[in-house]
Amino acid sequence: MLILNHHPPLNINPHTLLHIDNLHKSFILHQQRGVKLPVLQGTSLTLNPGECVALSGPSGSGKSTFMRCIYGNYRADSGSVWVKHQKNWVDLCQLPPHELIAVRQKTIGYVSQFLRVIPRVPALEVAAELLLDLGEEPKVALAKVKDLFHRLQLPERLWHLSPTTFSGGEKQRVNIARALAVNFPILLLDEPTSALDATNRQVVMELLEGRKSMGCALIGIFHDQEVRAQLCNRELTFNE
Repeated sequence: MLILNHHPPLNINPHTLLHIDNLHKSFILHQQRGVKLPVLQGTSLTLNPGECVALSGPSGSGKSTFMRCIYGNYRADSGSVWVKHQKNWVDLCQLPPHELIAVRQKTIGYVSQFLRVIPRVPALEVAAELLLDLGEEPKVALAKVKDLFHRLQLPERLWHLSPTTFSGGEKQRVNIARALAVNFPILLLDEPTSALDATNRQVVMELLEGRKSMGCALIGIFHDQEVRAQLCNRELTFNE
């Protein structure tokens, strides 16, 4: 059972979707005499519906670590990651790993730079997997994915093939369709357009703008200045 807090922490706005407070994360370099490498040192963020926050800063400053702490891939050393999950507040820093699954299924989506899939599974099934896990009828799930594939201009000849043989841009479009097939309240985006040409980059921006207009909140790493300028409302800057 999830650890629930039915009252928003710190008296924050009831419409807020995500509240990160004083997050710390370090790594121990065991092969280098146990040196402790601090990465996040008191990072905080509040995210509301329809916002897009760009994470900026040099390579190695903690942007990806911050997103992985939000998604639960990394455990923070201290601080809290409060998420409004199905109208209840949960602190992801308190949840056992197996209890993160429900949050990832329904509340927080993640678009990484890389698509990791099981060989021989067709692209349609890869992109529909999250919907099917939620109990969506297969026909409905596949119809949603096909619509996204059309919008993302992924050729139909590829739909029934495994993405393991796709180009970087094709894999990225499958990854985006997989995340956008579910109406996540929060989306984490790690360079979602890095492998795309100008035409497909614009399609992705339009899709993300559409999600923002529906109240979806976005956090992303965007090295593309055009994407950042069009999508983002504000920045959270990380320093080395």
